[in-house]
Formats: sequence, structure tokens, C-alpha cells
Amino acid sequence: MRIWPGSPYPLGATWDGEGVNFALFSRTATRVELCLFDERDAQRELARIPFRDRTNSVWHAYLPDVRPGALYGYRAHGPYAPEQGLWHNPNKLLLDPYAKAVSGDIVWHDAVFGYDRSHSGGGAGPSALDSASFTPRAVVIDGAFTWGDDRAPRTPWSRTVVYECHVKGMTARHPEVPERLRGTYLGLASDAVLDHLLALGITAVELLPVQHAIDEERVVGRGLTNYWGYNTIGFFAPTSRYASGGRGEQVHEFKTMVKAFHRVGIEILLDVVYNHTGEGNDLGPTLSFRGIDNSAYYSLVPGDLRHYHDFTGCGNSVNVHQPRALQLVLDSLRYWVMDMHVDGFRFDLATTLGRSPFEFDTCARFFSTVQQDPVLSRVKLIAEPWDVGPGGYRLGGFPPGWAEWNGRYRDTVRRFWRGDEGTVPELASRLSGSSDIYQGSDRGPHASINFVTCHDGFTLADLVSYERKHNAANGENNRDGTDEHYSHNWGAEGGTDSGSVLRVRDRMQRNLLATLAFSQGVPMLSHGDEFGRSQQGNNNAYCHDGELTWVDWTRDDRAQSLLEFVRQVFFLRRQNPVFRRRRYFAGSPITDDGVKDVQWLKPDGGELAQDDWANQRNLVLGMLVPGDASDEVDERGRPNRGETLLLVLNASHRNRAFLLPDVPGGQHWRERINTGIPHRPTDAVATNRPSVAPELATSAPIGDEARAPASSPEPLSRRGPGGRGSPGRRTDWYPSRVPKGRVINVAPHSLILLSYEVDA
Repeated sequence: MRIWPGSPYPLGATWDGEGVNFALFSRTATRVELCLFDERDAQRELARIPFRDRTNSVWHAYLPDVRPGALYGYRAHGPYAPEQGLWHNPNKLLLDPYAKAVSGDIVWHDAVFGYDRSHSGGGAGPSALDSASFTPRAVVIDGAFTWGDDRAPRTPWSRTVVYECHVKGMTARHPEVPERLRGTYLGLASDAVLDHLLALGITAVELLPVQHAIDEERVVGRGLTNYWGYNTIGFFAPTSRYASGGRGEQVHEFKTMVKAFHRVGIEILLDVVYNHTGEGNDLGPTLSFRGIDNSAYYSLVPGDLRHYHDFTGCGNSVNVHQPRALQLVLDSLRYWVMDMHVDGFRFDLATTLGRSPFEFDTCARFFSTVQQDPVLSRVKLIAEPWDVGPGGYRLGGFPPGWAEWNGRYRDTVRRFWRGDEGTVPELASRLSGSSDIYQGSDRGPHASINFVTCHDGFTLADLVSYERKHNAANGENNRDGTDEHYSHNWGAEGGTDSGSVLRVRDRMQRNLLATLAFSQGVPMLSHGDEFGRSQQGNNNAYCHDGELTWVDWTRDDRAQSLLEFVRQVFFLRRQNPVFRRRRYFAGSPITDDGVKDVQWLKPDGGELAQDDWANQRNLVLGMLVPGDASDEVDERGRPNRGETLLLVLNASHRNRAFLLPDVPGGQHWRERINTGIPHRPTDAVATNRPSVAPELATSAPIGDEARAPASSPEPLSRRGPGGRGSPGRRTDWYPSRVPKGRVINVAPHSLILLSYEVDA
């Protein structure tokens, strides 16, 4: 086989149409060998080629006789001295950190460990076992792809609605996806899925990790798998688990998926894990980075270089303060944007990336480099703003250009609707974009990624059905998963046949989803929540690749009703620019007649005073936003005026009468959403009938209203002369509009959105 010197750049295996250039960085190795394997029998090693050329610590060679589809790995010779942070062992086949595709999975065996595992505590010396039969191979790919007129949608943050989903879980049970495509990239790009997302108003899909990952030994030992994929070992390679094959098909099929999403205007965001790798702590396997140049990639404990700083809870931490680790991450990100055409990233445990090298720094190398990068600075960047290290909770601490998962939004909204006292002041901050968190870092409302649920924790249906986690199936004695989930089961733990309990649960789901849709910031839905997906109370289902986690697309009437409700609330968000402000509310007049950009109202129609905000027992809040408060403009800078909207939230256990404010310029309010009424799409969309009974459409006094039981499934406004209305009963005696200055009834545990009709 011909071997030419080649080039130290680019790193990885690069096919140029005539041959393949191989380049691998290692400053500590004394010798590097390229191992080529039989494409028909991946276990058979065909050749072991020593690199003769090294430039600036990069080992390189050009092989004109190698073609795309070739399987390869590396062996790095050098000192084995873990106490000095050196783990070289040529008996270990190492995965190329820049591999564009990976074939095969790890097989857990003593051979994959760099140390002699027969000795306790990491062993007294290097392992003599060859790992090649138990580790994956890198694949040489041909990156050519016909993108045609594909272009990034570049949806502005103000119009972004994120949908978090799992590639396999989304389609594994979808009856309208061809069976051979279920659970794959191509299945996710099917018309059935795209139509569903478009009907919801989704503008960006955030995929759980798709970079090549491995299953942990302890998880495999329990007969389970790392379904979520937060254990990356290949930062450039899309996993082959969601493709028809692992010899480059995964790259082509991933690109095909992206192109299909872009064609309908939906962005692709990747949940990426650059904070750690699948090699774990010093007792973990030697698969790639550890055996190539351990100290160049990982954060090691000074004075104890055998051990790793573990800011992630996963055994190690990638040290992007080191130049080569930083280069790896940046090269990987650019590759996903430029070659794979993705539109942005959500960074798992992003605080670790901001450690310089141990303390978090807003001006850390990673942040400053990304901010200056002409490619990465233009895509969506979302941080999970915490890790498990000292001072790891950094919500609000990321620099301009970054959005963040807002965990305080999640907790506040959950606690308010659960009925926790003292939550109204913070709820107002969350509804209005969390300026208390983000304004200090010179960022607007869209720095806040608002969510009520995500992959980690209860699903929405479980949030209102369970008060305890039920994680026994994970094999960890129910110790895993958070205990602080602010849930409530509303009368029964888990499944129930009680109609009253089910109706309250349905209402609470509507409350949580409507609050999400009507809050300033960027909303994020978790897949399946739009029609009540359950994980049977498991709030840490990371290790289940099966029906527990796959979305069940069969829907009964309750699920269909919830789905259509979600479509409606996000349609209203899209229709009204007052929900999509780019700047924070100031609470000051915006018109000559003194109308403020936002007013916080109490049930008697007056603004909340200091004593009202301090009232710990208050669980009712009105939010009035005039149409002139919209700061959205078109491409020429012309203002896009919205509707004047009143949002009323009642998390108490009783009905509350609420006086509609006297707004200048019109006469009537029209109800758009009322979560207290079981959702009937024809009633809600076609008639927009408000929940005002004849006896309440007068100047009724504000005071102590008649109490209703906490489990009351219907608002009092549905109780006409014939008594409580049944779920399917028409209520044609409701007036279509409510005059301003009148009183409406707000049912227990319900939300109402009204729009103001300005007279022509």
C-alpha cells in the first residue's frame, strides 16, 4: 500500500476524490499507528501503518489507495504513567476524535480498559489485552451531498417555538410512518411528523443527542441502554442507531432529514454533550481521548493527575481551556453547521464549558471564541446553565448571544398552579420574560427558554398525576431522578378511573400549556406533552428504549382535545405580537392617555399595590397588555401592533369574580381561551363563547365568592338554569362579548385569556 506524507490539516480522515488524508493530534505519543480493517469483516485487521510524519504534534499520512467506506482506528505508543496523566497503551484500538462516522458499538470486556482490571483500584500496570474486537471503528466517508437550494430558515428568536424530541422515540410507534423508517432520521422527516409539527406552530426541533454515544457498562449490566444518548464518544459522527446502516449511511440520511425540515421552514437544533466523554473516570475504558493525549482533552486534578475533575457527575470533564480540546469542540460545532446544515445547539451542562479552568467565567475562552466566530455566532446557542461542580448553578450568567433553559420558570409555573402560596410575584416575573434574571447581562426576554417539562423529569401528564417518582424499573432502587419536582396528583397517585380527578388533571395540563404559550420568552414543548404522553411516573427514563419512552400516537378523546387546545394557544401566540416582545416591559405609560405597557391587576380591577404583592395567600393574577405594547417591527422597521390582551390566572380552590378593566377606545372583551371549560374545538374556535353567565354579566360586587370544591371539574359559568353542564353540552345562552366594566367568573384552577375589541 502506498503511503505518502500527507498534511497535518484538516484533522481526521479526509477523502479528496483521489485518496484519504489521515491526521491525528497527540503531543505525548511517541509513535502512532493507523489500523485498517476489512469492510466485509470488521474484526479482521488488514494493515497496521506507522505514521512517519509529525508536524506541530499532529501525526499525518496520505493513503492514495484508501476509499470511502474504509474502517480504521489508531494505536498510540508512549508512556503509561497514570499518576502523570499518561495512559498510552498500544493494545487499545482508539477511535479518531474527528471521525465523521462510526461503525459498531462497544462490547464491554476487560480488554477495553487501559489498565489491568484484575488488580483493584485501577491496576498496577497496563492491560495486555487487545481491545480491537470490542470497540467501534471509524469510517472514512464521502461528504458529498446534493443540498440543492437548501437554506437555513433563520427564524428570529421572537417567533421561535421549540419542540424537544427524541429521533427514535418520536416515530418508533407512529402508524403513519412507514414501518421500515420508524425510529430513524428519515422517519422523523416523514410527512406525518412534519404536518404534526407545523399544525402545532413549531419553528425549531431540538433533538436529544445524536452524536455517537456509548451505553455505560453499569446500564448494560442491568439489561438496559442509554436511550437519551448523553454519553458521547464521537463529536462529529451522527449515531448509526437511527440510520439504515453504519458505513456512512447515517451521514447521508441525517442530511436528508435536515433538508426536509428546512423545506417546510423548521430549524434543527442539536442537544450536544461537550462537557464530558463516555470514557468516564480513571476506572473507565480507554476508547479514544484518554489513550491519545489524556491531558490535552480532560481537566485533571493538580497534584493528582491520575484523577479527573468531575463537574458533570459522569466521571470526567472536557477541559476547553486547553487549546486542542477547545479546537475539537469548535471544529465539531462548525462541521455540524457548515457540512450538516444544523441551525443551532443546546449545550448540556454548559457551565462546564465556561470554567477557566475550574471557576466559571463569563469571559471564558469558549464563550469569547464562539462570540467572534463568523459561523457559530450566527446560529442559535442555548445553555443548560448548570453543572454539578462548585458554583455550578449559573442561570442568568451566560454572555450576550446565548439563551438559557430557565429552570426557575419551570419551577415557578409548576408551584403556582400547584397552589403554593407566595408564588404570584415571581410568576409575574416569569410571565414577563424574567428580566430579574437576564437584564443584567444585557439580554432581552428571548434569553429565556421557557419550559414546564423536558426529557429530564416528569412528562406533563405525569406532572399532574404523580407526587412521587416511580423509577424502580431503572434498577437503582428508586434513588435516581430528582425528588424536587413540584408535582400534584389531584386526588389519586397515578392512573385512576375517577372522572372528577381526570377532569382536573386535564384542566391543569391546559393551564400549564397556556401559561407557556402566553409568556414572554421562547417556549419549549416536550414531545408528546401535546396529547398527554405518560412514562408511568418515571422521572428519569434515560435507560429505557421501549414503549415506556416512545410516543404513543393513538389518541382517545381526552388526548385529541388536549392536542387541539395546544394548537389553538400557540396559534394565538403566533397571531399576537404582544406575546413576542424583544424588550422587557417597563411598567410605564406608552400613550398620551397614560396606558402602561403592562398592568398587574387584582380581582377588583385595580392595580396590585405593594401590600397586594406581599400577600402570601393570593393566588389570583391579572396581566393586562395593550396592543400598543408590541415592539415587533417588519423588515422596514414599521411597528406591528397587536391586540390588547387580558390574562387572568386563578390557582386558588375557589371561584373568583374578576372585574374587566375599562380600556379606552372600545366597549367589549372577547374570551379567547378558558381552561376551566373542557376544550371543545368547535365551541372555542367557531363561537369564542366567553364564560359569563347572565347573572354575572352585571356589576356584581367583588367579595368572598361562594366556594367551590378543589376537584370541581366545571367552572360555575357553565351552570345554567338546568344545573351543571355535561362535557358535551352546548351553552348557547352565553353572550358572545362581555362589556368592559363587567364581572366574569374565573373557575378554580383556571386561566382565561381575553382580547379587547376596539370599535371601528
